[in-house]
Order: sequence, then C-alpha cells, then structure tokens
Amino acid sequence: MSKKDFNQNDKVPFSSTLMVRDSCLCLHVRRAARTIARRFDDAFRPLDLTSGQYSLLMSLNRPHPPHMQDVADLLAMDRTTLTANLKPLERRGLVNIQPDPKDRRGRLLTLTDPGMALLVRAFPIWQKTQAELESMVSGPDSSRLLADLVSLSREQAG
Repeated sequence: MSKKDFNQNDKVPFSSTLMVRDSCLCLHVRRAARTIARRFDDAFRPLDLTSGQYSLLMSLNRPHPPHMQDVADLLAMDRTTLTANLKPLERRGLVNIQPDPKDRRGRLLTLTDPGMALLVRAFPIWQKTQAELESMVSGPDSSRLLADLVSLSREQAG
C-alpha cells in the first residue's frame, strides 16, 4: 500500500495486534531486556550500582585504558550517552577520564582502585544472577540464545 492509497479511515485489525504481540522479536527482546536488567539492578542494589553501571565498569577492566569510542561501541551507545553514564561513576571516584597523550582530543578511561574494588564485590553477584537467568532459558544451556543475540547485535554494528 503506498502513502497515497492510505485512507484515514483504514484500521489495522485487532488480529494483527495479537499477531504482533505473540511474534514480534523487537517486543519480546525489549521485554526480556527490561526484565533481565531489573533482576541485575535488584541484585546490585546493595552496592549502589545498576546493571548498566556494572557493564560500564566491567568494560573498563582491560590491560590498557580504552578510548571512549571503543567503550561506546562495545556498549552500543553514542559518545554523548556514554559521557552522561560516566559522570556519576567519575563523581564516585570509580573511573578516571584522561586525555589521550597521543591525541589530546581523545579520552582514555580507567578504573580507579575503588572502581576495581567495587567490581571485585560485584562480580560474584553477577555470576549468581547470570546463573539464575541462564537456568530459566529453555534447552540444555543458554549458549544458543547468546550466540543469536550476539549475531543480531553485530549485524546492527556492521
């Protein structure tokens, strides 16, 4: 149907709504993502940490400080969003943001000692919560689901 064929009185049948409700990958991945994030948020709450902050801190746990763009790419967020997410962690003294000595326009991100100490406390919580969630995935293990999700996210990044 082209735009010119669209009639303001046309309606999408309710049966189509039910079909989308029952089969839409986007809807169900978003619902699952929110559910999973809530589970991790609840688990990390005693550490005053969110699931997103945990992922960000873990992404900085590298042998060499990553560039801001590398972290943004890994977390599938733009630099502006990453900067906004880094600010509270920087205020808490968990991360340092330094100019890149090789290119002063670039920024390098590092975990501070308190940031690493928080990761040390958070990692066992992540392991326990991850195992609980994996046990809820049908089939012998969650590796196929994870592989499919990674494949989908790589498609978007490419």
